[in-house]
Amino acid sequence: MHVTISRPVRNLFKSLLQTTKFWKENHLILRELLHFRKLTLLAIVFTLLAATFEGFSVGLLLSFLQSLTGNAASPTTGFIWLDSWIKSLNAENIDPQKIKQIQVSVISVLILLSTWTRAGFNYFAGIYTESAQLNLANRLRQQIFEQLQALPLGYFTEARSGEIVNTMTTEIERLKQGFSGVAFVFTRLVMVTVYFISMFAISWQLSIISVPVFSLLAVGLTTLNSRVRETSFGISKANGQFNSTALEFINGIRTVHASGTQEFERQRFYKVSQNLLNASIKVVYAWTLVKPIAEGVVTTVLISIIIISFTLLRLEAASLLAFLFVLVRVAPQLQDMNGTLAYLSTLSGSLENIKELLTEENKVYFKNGNIEFLGFKRSIDLISVDFGYDPTHLVLHNITLSIERGKMTALVGSSGAGKTTVVDLIPRFYDATEGHIFIDGVDVRQFEVNSLRRKMAIVSQHTFIFNTSVWENITYGTQGATEAKIREAARLANALEFIEKMPEGFDTILGDRGSRLSGGQQQRIAIARALLRDPEILILDEATSALDSVSERLIQESIEKLSIGRTVIAIAHRLSTIAKADKVVVLEKGHIVEQGNYQELLQQRGKLWRYHQMQHELGQTS
Repeated sequence: MHVTISRPVRNLFKSLLQTTKFWKENHLILRELLHFRKLTLLAIVFTLLAATFEGFSVGLLLSFLQSLTGNAASPTTGFIWLDSWIKSLNAENIDPQKIKQIQVSVISVLILLSTWTRAGFNYFAGIYTESAQLNLANRLRQQIFEQLQALPLGYFTEARSGEIVNTMTTEIERLKQGFSGVAFVFTRLVMVTVYFISMFAISWQLSIISVPVFSLLAVGLTTLNSRVRETSFGISKANGQFNSTALEFINGIRTVHASGTQEFERQRFYKVSQNLLNASIKVVYAWTLVKPIAEGVVTTVLISIIIISFTLLRLEAASLLAFLFVLVRVAPQLQDMNGTLAYLSTLSGSLENIKELLTEENKVYFKNGNIEFLGFKRSIDLISVDFGYDPTHLVLHNITLSIERGKMTALVGSSGAGKTTVVDLIPRFYDATEGHIFIDGVDVRQFEVNSLRRKMAIVSQHTFIFNTSVWENITYGTQGATEAKIREAARLANALEFIEKMPEGFDTILGDRGSRLSGGQQQRIAIARALLRDPEILILDEATSALDSVSERLIQESIEKLSIGRTVIAIAHRLSTIAKADKVVVLEKGHIVEQGNYQELLQQRGKLWRYHQMQHELGQTS
């Protein structure tokens, strides 16, 4: 009998596993559940207790119906002390009608107690289930954050930020709902098991008829669920494309307006929005088909069972009513389970995206060193360095260069020559494909990277301003700085005057990507941030490119003061900003073509001289 009873349960559970591929394909998700196993265990325990009391309620209901329809002495409650007490009443020759009233009253009270106890257990099961799913979502968000922090910058040049954000938000939210669905199915599965046991206890003949029919129903619905699962992957893909397009539109809104491409963006946005709509409707068509089919089949089964029980088995009225009560409770449970299984099938794409982002096998991770960088003493040496974002397509070729401590080294070249790539290798934003980079004779890969970067400050032509106050933007990465030092950094960067004119001064919120600032003001905030770090190595990647001539002159003076006793690596489009550099390195198509003193290179009349002539002619024409 145990095998017969458990077969439909196993079939339904197998349906869940096959639909979500939960155990086999998503062990990363299950691994996270181990971090709050206590919550999960409590949810399971209270679910089982609730199901147990549901079984008590069914047994008490049968006794209740027998008390109303049959001999007062015949029914039993399953509680030995209560049945003994009822028998003692019969032995005392008390009026049978009065015995029936007592029996009905006692059983009614027990049913109510069982019902409210079950309700309490369901309440706690719900609390712990919800807590577990919230913890799961929080844990996955943190894991994804740690994963993103551990990946090198090269990963982000290939991945679309909109798809990453979609995975961290929409997909995790869908997974959280999926966890609720799994908990719901587990709860219903336990309840259905209890109901099946009750059904066999009431009438094994009707149960033998009912169980195979419902098993076939479960198998048929599993086939439908697999179709739903196949269609779900389109939603995740469409969501990612939609979020990427929306983010690009918002971040590039200035360029859109400047280019007059509103209609183009409208068509692009409408296209991805329509794709998302089409993918969602496709899933809805498959998903919503499951429940009406289940309802129709279940109703047919119920009517057939009623006919069989009356015509062939001739069950007692109480037993038939109890059996139908249980079967009526089972039917919607099965419908809800299969509807939820169908919904869980739609989450396969979300699970796949989260798993793909969290999996470690197909990713190259940043390998940190373990030597503490205590300070810069002699030189940075690049020895025969090759580099390519894709190893098969190099952008730097055989770069050999020495950058001496306390001196200014300038990199010059046309756009795409590899200047920014060279300086990105020094703080290990990327690692050389071939060759080595040494700092004071130690391979840069052997240093603990944050100890190295804390001795550096980088000001890029594409500076990033956080959506927070001026004060927090300047002190970013330099906690504990005094107000005097912060104001002095702002003054040296020629930023203090415009900051004090802002509505809340240093407390002014600068907006998304510094939208409340002009390009030049953003650059000066970034330079103030770098000045506050008081770095040993200062990297300037066309740091003055967004400034007007007056601001450029003032900041150039402050940079010259800052450069005393420090090492400066500067990339400059305007040659006037690096005229006093100790060494100028000219790059062309990833090769060093010239290096030396600025005046010496001009006298050689090579590449630098041609750049100098071009800018001199442009200056005269302007």
